[in-house]
Amino acid sequence: MIWIFLYTILGVISFAMLYLASDWLLSRIPAYHQNPYVEEQPLTLYLLTNGVHTDLVFPVKSEQMDWHSIFPYQYTLAQDSTKSWIAIGWGDKGFYLNTPEWKDLTLKTALIAGLGIGQSALHTTYYPNLVENDQCIKFHVSEEQYQLLVEFVLSTIEYADHDRPIYIQTEAQYGNDDAFYEALGAYHLFYSCNTWTNAALKSARLPSAVWTVFDKGILRHYQHK
Repeated sequence: MIWIFLYTILGVISFAMLYLASDWLLSRIPAYHQNPYVEEQPLTLYLLTNGVHTDLVFPVKSEQMDWHSIFPYQYTLAQDSTKSWIAIGWGDKGFYLNTPEWKDLTLKTALIAGLGIGQSALHTTYYPNLVENDQCIKFHVSEEQYQLLVEFVLSTIEYADHDRPIYIQTEAQYGNDDAFYEALGAYHLFYSCNTWTNAALKSARLPSAVWTVFDKGILRHYQHK
């Protein structure tokens, strides 16, 4: 019996080391070597992180897209239509709604998320403005790249009738300017909220990693910007 226990512990440790080593390596390999980042692009976006989770930040309204038409201000507590930016992130629904802080994390929530058997959600937050710092990185895209990012986000929304995103009615908002929506896809050990952000950037051939589950795996590709 003791040997089964020891082998189990050894297996868990070996898996964790291989998992972290894979991210360490693959997150440092750029997804695209042949398409260097170009600063002189017409559209400005942001990458936002809280140290764990990343969001893509878009202007609320541009020639290509009016995000308010997809994620209405009315679903936020403030219902403030003067906000100029919208941050969009994807993740496990249980994490989003039941774990506003790490101290709220339960073993059940962690297991459901890690095993990929839960539902996913999109979290949107409106901002009046953004200030560049280590956790808010500005980058520039072409109109074509912007459109590809838009298409990626739209493809991960779960829609009701008439192509209307499904708003999640909850009291778990983090502030007065955010809301949650049902999303497609499953969060699991190999596809995290940051993998979603990285995949979005890859879809537009922007600086990104081959694969990563951590925010730093994305941000390191923007440190020189």
